[in-house]
Amino acid sequence: RVLEVAQTSDHPARWSIALSLGLRQGEALGLFWSDIDLGDGVLRVRRSVQRHTWLHGCPRVAGQPTCGHTRGAECEQRHGGGLLLVEPKTRSSKRTIVLPQPLTDELRAHRAGVGRRRLASGSDWDATHDLVFPGPAGGLIDPARDNAEWNRMVAAAGVRDVRLHDARHTAATLLLLQDVDLRTVMSIMGWTEMATAQRYTHAVDELRRRAASRMGALLWEGQPSR
Repeated sequence: RVLEVAQTSDHPARWSIALSLGLRQGEALGLFWSDIDLGDGVLRVRRSVQRHTWLHGCPRVAGQPTCGHTRGAECEQRHGGGLLLVEPKTRSSKRTIVLPQPLTDELRAHRAGVGRRRLASGSDWDATHDLVFPGPAGGLIDPARDNAEWNRMVAAAGVRDVRLHDARHTAATLLLLQDVDLRTVMSIMGWTEMATAQRYTHAVDELRRRAASRMGALLWEGQPSR
């Protein structure tokens, strides 16, 4: 239901990636087209978008900024803040993921759509980065805006209130339900600790027990026990 509602968003493929590959928010927003090989059907995670707090750039007297503002964001000489592209924190976060064919096809169509938007915007388009999921003017999407769009879609889809990060949990659970081996799931998700993956296996076992119970009720309800 969420993916159906996502068709009304600026970037439907953004949410397909969230639910099928489980990329972290910053990883998805930091994707360049050079990270995706549509011919081979692979995606490489190489960086992440983060919002950093602005720092004062004005001189300090007795440890206090001289610009007259408390917040670094209000300082005329501020630096080091805003939306930044950063390296992944761990080696396993830098990873290559094979794309499902339907997602490859969706990304191919999405790329054409981004190209049309870029041409229509002309010189107003921020071409600093060749982003897979650019903002309205071509720049980086603020994670807060991304969260707001997710919350809008969840509400419109009529599903229970879940965080965007829970889409990552959904992707991991679906992989395990399809009997993808644990090491492969870890490489797709960028996990470093086996303990993290094992927490999911317990959830999957519970889902399978529920499935067996429902099948039993469906097929053997009302029959005498043997």
